[in-house]
Amino acid sequence: MGKLYNFKRSLWVFHASGGSCNACDIEIVAALTPRYDVERFGIKLVGSPRHADVLLVTGAIPRDFADKLRRIYEQMPDPKAVVVIGNCGTSGGVFYDSYNIAGPIDEIIPVDVYVPGCPPRPEAIIDGVVKAWLKIEKLEKQLEGKKE
Repeated sequence: MGKLYNFKRSLWVFHASGGSCNACDIEIVAALTPRYDVERFGIKLVGSPRHADVLLVTGAIPRDFADKLRRIYEQMPDPKAVVVIGNCGTSGGVFYDSYNIAGPIDEIIPVDVYVPGCPPRPEAIIDGVVKAWLKIEKLEKQLEGKKE
């Protein structure tokens, strides 16, 4: 049996799709369905980066979207985490070395968790989000320590 975690609060997630085949996007939606039901763990998809704790990024990032992705990242409140879903965001995937790709996402914004796969299964996506959640809670503890 895996380790059980007790989190202080719910985790709100914003999804940004850079331009992929949408297979990773479909797997993210699958994680929200009743079969996996991530909302029972407190993971909720939100419509604004200003409310999000975690940024899920899918797809290879085209040059014209790189600035928009930076802006989305900057709009998120601290502490925050970035999870890259799928091979396209990690290395470019089938779009590797394409003329219009800005590069891997970690060259555009800082990345905390990589979820490899083409597409990754919902279980892997949930595991990646939990790892980001642990990172955020660790950062919050550090911030609390500095305030005292």
